[in-house]
Amino acid sequence: MYLELKNISKSFGEKEVVKDLSLSLPKGELLCLLGASGCGKTTTLKMISGFLKTDKGQILVDGQDITTLAPEKRPVSTVFQSYALFPHMSVLENVIYGLKFRGIRKKEAREMGMEYLKIVDMEEYAGASIGEISGGQQQRVALVRSLITKPKVLLLDEPLSNLDAKLRVKMREEIREIQKKYEITMVFVTHDQEEAINMSDRIAVMNKGTFEQIGTPDEIYNHPKTSYVATFVGNANILKGTAQETEADILKVSLAGSIVSAVAEGKKIAPGTPVTLAVRSENLIFDETCQSGMEAVVVEKSFAGGLLRVVLKLADGTEVIANRHGIDAGVQPGQKVTCHFDAENAVLVDLP
Repeated sequence: MYLELKNISKSFGEKEVVKDLSLSLPKGELLCLLGASGCGKTTTLKMISGFLKTDKGQILVDGQDITTLAPEKRPVSTVFQSYALFPHMSVLENVIYGLKFRGIRKKEAREMGMEYLKIVDMEEYAGASIGEISGGQQQRVALVRSLITKPKVLLLDEPLSNLDAKLRVKMREEIREIQKKYEITMVFVTHDQEEAINMSDRIAVMNKGTFEQIGTPDEIYNHPKTSYVATFVGNANILKGTAQETEADILKVSLAGSIVSAVAEGKKIAPGTPVTLAVRSENLIFDETCQSGMEAVVVEKSFAGGLLRVVLKLADGTEVIANRHGIDAGVQPGQKVTCHFDAENAVLVDLP
């Protein structure tokens, strides 16, 4: 593996912020560290870059142990949230700044800088000061400044958080395009689930200093292992029930006064065992004619952007959300309905 974290930990005082993390990343892969503020994402990134020392564990890049190396000695480069550009330097001077520490002559460095500015369509701004270019352009400068030193691993610490929504989408597409074109091994920190799903080869979902789950965007979204992952990435309803029996890999579950089905995926679950199901809101179907399914009462509804969002209360008091595309079906708060979901859309989570 190209980047390896082996049981790294970090504490500040008595608070353990990162707890025994391990990770293996192949060359040329883009990994998103995804999680809420304070979960340990940036601390993990700073340990990889060398700006924080690990309390224990190892960090390897391309087989080299870099755990104790100073930041400038590591084959790693970082794009910070603030971009950390030098305001007294021109765009080109910012881009080539790191090359002087590599023994590259000024003329050659300037030629390289112009080539890299062409990658992000910024060569015409080479002589401009940092204050004369937009936030999105500054982000591009910060990106190529990190790329020009040809790091083995590129780290990005929420670099798009200061941009407006439209520009964020454009910039993440550009970053992904550059990453694929040059086969850059990249670790991208974000708290934005949409950003992670759209950009990454794999996602590592962090919670309280540990990895809840590492997987492809499809695995994280459609096959979450825990209720935390199911609710943090997308909108999932968490339903508590009791296992009844398994037939042909379909687990029957007693839930809110009804019997529902979930795919057992080869898991052996004894009858009477408490189980937890995660069902995405788009996969929960409600029927205002009360034909079949779990009995429920409409609590509230909202309609925006072609999506009807209905909050339902099940017979056991659990509130769930059902989303439906199309026009408002006319359901009203207090109305009795039924709801159901297909077995393949009910994921067993929080299993021991």
